[in-house]
Amino acid sequence: MDPRRTSISLPHATVSAVEWRPASESNLPVLLLHGGGADSAELSWSAVGPALAEAGHRVIAPDHPGFGRSARAGWPLTQERLVRHVGELVDGIGLDDYAVAGLSLGGGMTVGHLLDQPGRARTAVLLGCYGLMPRLADGISGRITQFGTFVLLRSGLLAAMTRSYARNTSAMERGLRDLVRNPKARTPELVEAVLAEAATGTGLETFGEWQRDQVLWNRLRTVYTAQLPAITTPTLLLHGDRDSGVPLARIRVAAELLPEGSLVTVPGAGHWVQRDRPDLVIPAMLDHLGRSGDAQTPRP
Repeated sequence: MDPRRTSISLPHATVSAVEWRPASESNLPVLLLHGGGADSAELSWSAVGPALAEAGHRVIAPDHPGFGRSARAGWPLTQERLVRHVGELVDGIGLDDYAVAGLSLGGGMTVGHLLDQPGRARTAVLLGCYGLMPRLADGISGRITQFGTFVLLRSGLLAAMTRSYARNTSAMERGLRDLVRNPKARTPELVEAVLAEAATGTGLETFGEWQRDQVLWNRLRTVYTAQLPAITTPTLLLHGDRDSGVPLARIRVAAELLPEGSLVTVPGAGHWVQRDRPDLVIPAMLDHLGRSGDAQTPRP
């Protein structure tokens, strides 16, 4: 199923989105939120979108401001502003009863949206979710990683290193091994697509702005863990057991804290879990969406 490109006019900007429309819309519409770095709606959701549409879901996957084909916004890219952006997206698209799913940065935006506007989304899916750990890494080395990343961000060295890395095919392929563990999924076409996004888009620069807001010298600014018991939306957490960025132990805690949380661990998968194991991720999402669609959830 071929996607169509559309523009969504919002109070602060016009964003570009990819949309997959089913032949017959019989299930909840789904809003998909991609991750950070050299990511975009098409890169993250090109396999998931058509599969959900085949099952009767209208699927909308926007490029965040400054990512993909969306122009940068006229405001600083903070976590709080991105969360407000999700609410404005929902209003701009005209969604009433819907599901929302997010990867990494998009997962943190999803959690923020569920807390900011409780009861609006009927169900949610979190993949490799941001906002569930106090530092970039756990353990004693985590404090070193946190401070080192803070220094690199503030000095501009991390941005320079990232730009160099993003121009090198071999370096990009090596870097993707942590994100996509399955060699069959880490295709030359995927490597080239990420390189092209890094070279032509503003995602890396935009993501760096967000990182400078979030990465403090001793901790991450946004940690949603203590607020999770307030989220009553049925939420599926999909997580690769070889995700080196977000420890599985943190996701298990989140699943226990969420009143309607459930966890599916994806064996052998890294952080970009839906690109790594679409054969497991897509059926899990469809099952969760199907059960949520059948439930008679009270609407606000």
